[in-house]
Amino acid sequence: MDALIIAAGFGSRLRDISDSKPMTPIAGIPLLELGVRQAKAAGAERVVVVTGHEADRLEAALPTLSERAGIPVVAQRVEDWSKPNGWSVMAGASVIAGDYLLMMSDHIFSDSILTRLARQGGADRGVTLAIDRRVDSPLVDPDDATWVKLDGRGFIRAIGKTIPDYDAVDCGAFLATPELTQAIAAAIAEGKAGSLSEGMQRLADAGRAATMEIGGAWWLDVDDPKMHALAEAEAPAQLTGIYAAK
Repeated sequence: MDALIIAAGFGSRLRDISDSKPMTPIAGIPLLELGVRQAKAAGAERVVVVTGHEADRLEAALPTLSERAGIPVVAQRVEDWSKPNGWSVMAGASVIAGDYLLMMSDHIFSDSILTRLARQGGADRGVTLAIDRRVDSPLVDPDDATWVKLDGRGFIRAIGKTIPDYDAVDCGAFLATPELTQAIAAAIAEGKAGSLSEGMQRLADAGRAATMEIGGAWWLDVDDPKMHALAEAEAPAQLTGIYAAK
């Protein structure tokens, strides 16, 4: 199984402390490398990194990162990185056969989340999203979170940043099938901008968007200086296997 990591955006909210969001160090290890190492620990055999903003610089760093992490890491550029993130998903998935772990380069997770997520596939779903029901957690930025409303089965009924009623927060980790990019493309064909959430909503409408609750596991969206400071303080203790092998 492959993993797909989206690392194409500008990362404006971290520009005060780093000029490259994916390469921003967390206690000495770049965010992107943390993601690659976590994907490997979950069973991924190759990592595809979608590049865009400052692609040349990021792609030049991948061979060394791959060697340190001990897993093949390849780049796939998105044509226009200013477009919504669904375009990056489609670009990366175009070189992947079958199901894959989908991750954002600025999200980090305790080991159990991705390991469990990788085993969540089934004929009843086109995607499985890791969700956290702790919507009031101090680890969640309510101004940037993507919220999730569930149905009686625990499948997604609605997803988005502005939905008025929700049960959980999107953790930024997915087990995706080819149905996800098909749904994003269909949303674009209908006139949507092409966000990942728009594709997810199409799968939700079809009853094909499952979830996996993470329980008490730790995760963090490192999107601004406050969350970066929190990651620096907590990541070494939460990601002990990765930091022990540093």
